[in-house]
Amino acid sequence: MHRSEKIWLALSFGMIMGFMIFTGYQTFALEMGPPSAKETIDPQKVDETAPFDKPGVKQVGENEYEVVMTLQAFSFNPAKIEVPAGAKVTFILTSKDVVHGFEVAETNINAMVVPGHIQRITQVFEKTGDYLVLCNEYCGAGHQMMATTITVK
Repeated sequence: MHRSEKIWLALSFGMIMGFMIFTGYQTFALEMGPPSAKETIDPQKVDETAPFDKPGVKQVGENEYEVVMTLQAFSFNPAKIEVPAGAKVTFILTSKDVVHGFEVAETNINAMVVPGHIQRITQVFEKTGDYLVLCNEYCGAGHQMMATTITVK
C-alpha cells in the first residue's frame, strides 16, 4: 500500500467517524432524533377520541401548555390560539381527512400531519406577537385558505 493510499484511507475513516459522532450528539444530547413512539388514531372517530374530542389550549403545568388541534378540509380547530411568552407549548395534532402541513412562520416548526397518526411538537415562544400558521402540504382546492394565527402575549 502506498503512503498516499494510507493517508486517504485515514482521512476517509476519520470523516466517517466524525459524521457518526456528530449525528449521535445531535440525536441524543440535543434530542433531534426522529420520534420513536408511533401514536395512531382512527381518522373517522377523531371527534369521539380523547384528547381530540375537546380541542383547545390547556395549561398542564407551571408555564406549560398543550394545544390539541385537528386539521381538516381547509381549517384548523381551534382557529385561534393564545399562549403566554416563554411558555413551553406542546402541539398535539391529527388530521381528519387528508395529509396536511403544520408550519409556524418565524419558528422551526414544520410538520406533516397524516390521517390516522398523532403528531407531537414542542416549542417555546420567546417573542410576543402573532405567528402565522400555514398548511404547507397541498390538501385540495381551498388549500391556499388554510391558515390561522398563534397569539403570544
